[in-house]
Amino acid sequence: MREPIERLIRNLNQTIVGKHEPIQLVLVALLSGGHVLLEDVPGVGKTLLAKSLAKSIAGKFQRIQCTPDLLPTDLTGTNIWNPQSREFEFLPGPVFANVLLADEVNRATPRTQSALLEVMEEQQVTTDGVSRSVPRPFFVIATQNPIEYQGTFPLPEAQMDRFLLSLSLGYPSSEEELQMIQRLQSGHTVAELEPCISLEEVDFLRQQCQGVRVEEPTQQYIVNLVRATREDSEVTLGVSPRGTVALQRAAQAWAFLQGREYVEPDDVKRLAPHVLTHRVIPLGGRRSAPIVGRILGEVPVPGSQGDLGRKASTWGLG
Repeated sequence: MREPIERLIRNLNQTIVGKHEPIQLVLVALLSGGHVLLEDVPGVGKTLLAKSLAKSIAGKFQRIQCTPDLLPTDLTGTNIWNPQSREFEFLPGPVFANVLLADEVNRATPRTQSALLEVMEEQQVTTDGVSRSVPRPFFVIATQNPIEYQGTFPLPEAQMDRFLLSLSLGYPSSEEELQMIQRLQSGHTVAELEPCISLEEVDFLRQQCQGVRVEEPTQQYIVNLVRATREDSEVTLGVSPRGTVALQRAAQAWAFLQGREYVEPDDVKRLAPHVLTHRVIPLGGRRSAPIVGRILGEVPVPGSQGDLGRKASTWGLG
């Protein structure tokens, strides 16, 4: 059961140097049926990661360069007149893919950003009253530059809530950067990457993640963390119930990646900054990351689940 995961990680490591935890977090979102927001400076490998993932799962990849003049139909598709058949035909947009990279998503207007809401949540688009399903699995990786604000439109709360987690790749270390240019010199590029698992295997792995056990004390810990964001004096808008579900699903996928069939409270604590921070709207001038960090320090963690671990079988990681 672990073998497809190990194949996928090995494949991604052929093009992505280092970044072990970011790769795992992206896989958490993929296996949870969620989406990822990459908040990072240009040139650190966001596009490369998206392309490598699509190639590895034998999926269709589409990239959208978001700009202020991008229209909703440029994403979802539109009906065009066919003079031969004398009727309108639907021309699918780039959202009809398995892996969609929405580059610099905060440069698109709010109207265009809202076109992603339905497809991210319901895996379908509606045009002229007709709903059409997108391919499955459907996975969005959106990027935005956190230090460039001119010509950008902040993502609304409803849009941010659609992302299962947010993360940053960060700059590589000196050794990783050296290894990166050495690989390029030897010809290791995404074009040479071969698919290593099928789309059907991705769906199967998603089903396995849903079966990972979450005991009631751990679920109560998730609820306590989320409710603490709503009651904090430095927060204008706390995490929604969708965020509660997202934190449990992410913890299940993380536990699965670690070779366990049960979730530990530490899994929840480790993933909470990535799942909750972008959903918290702090009072003016404050940053949400320190607030979530403080809440994680204040909310008691349930006791050790060693007994549960001893009772549960693992998937051979040891």
